[in-house]
Amino acid sequence: MGEMKNKIKELRLEKNLTQEELAERVGVTRQTIIAIEKGGYVPSLELAFKIAKVFHRKIEQIFLYK
Repeated sequence: MGEMKNKIKELRLEKNLTQEELAERVGVTRQTIIAIEKGGYVPSLELAFKIAKVFHRKIEQIFLYK
């Protein structure tokens, strides 16, 4: 089984967004953002698209499957 990595934390810090602010923008809880950043939770495709839109990136630029 592969592993899902992501660049959410780096992108979030570049934009000076808190976990709370990102969570509000994409309609989830801060705990969900924490879990995704730590790699403990793989978001749904819909949520991944919402996150990518916030950062003006393609999904594959944020989520890396190894």
